[in-house]
Amino acid sequence: MTEPHLIYIVSDSLGETAEAVVWAAASQFGRLDTEVEQFSFVRDTKKIDELIVSAKKNNAFVVFTLVVKELSRYFTVEAHKAGIPYVDLMSSMISGLSSFFGKESLGEPGLSHQLNEDYFRKIESIEFAVKYDDGKDPRGILKADIVLVGVSRTSKTPLSQFLAVKKYKVANVPLVPEVNPPDELFQIDPKRCFGLRIDPSRLNTIRMERLAALGLDGRANYANINRIHEELTYFDKIVNKIGCPIIDVSYRAVEETANEILKYLHEVL
Repeated sequence: MTEPHLIYIVSDSLGETAEAVVWAAASQFGRLDTEVEQFSFVRDTKKIDELIVSAKKNNAFVVFTLVVKELSRYFTVEAHKAGIPYVDLMSSMISGLSSFFGKESLGEPGLSHQLNEDYFRKIESIEFAVKYDDGKDPRGILKADIVLVGVSRTSKTPLSQFLAVKKYKVANVPLVPEVNPPDELFQIDPKRCFGLRIDPSRLNTIRMERLAALGLDGRANYANINRIHEELTYFDKIVNKIGCPIIDVSYRAVEETANEILKYLHEVL
């Protein structure tokens, strides 16, 4: 198995914008095996030094958004010395806007996340996704903007978090043959519920890798192909009963699935 293409996102704030840009750009290269690691609130040279060493060791490509000029220059110089490939997303934009506005930038990290109504709505959505993750509390199903259902390892949690950052309240519910789904699933508008379908072979691979990462025996029932078929048959039964749209997530990135969901919602609601 080839090593994934590793991209570091380094920001002196949250780094959400940089992450969105990276995934949008990476999608133009097809379905490459890409991993993104985000390093937020990087505001001193010591942390930059640590990241430079780590990026060189792991052959990572670095995308950084550092609005403090001194830190941006320091990162550029040190990355160049270390021979690390990088892109500075922020400096050219700030320089261009400085000329356009006829004034210097403030150079203060995090100004785009000032405490306004939009920001609080995003935080509320993120907290909602955490609270109602993995079927912890079925009451969240009736309160959610979007409900995700699927068997284990269909990216329900990362998808919930991704949509939460876009200010949607998301609840997700795992489907397990031995556990009856909550009644609330059949009380919501099915247009707001999405079934996450996955190819059995793909799910088998994902679960085997998960077991290996945990140091567990790959022969566990969790990754058994017959068990997987049983779970997916149960999934089909439940989503057909709900009457909700279904998205195949077998080879889709979280961002692609999120875009499919939002496109559907904008068309039907």
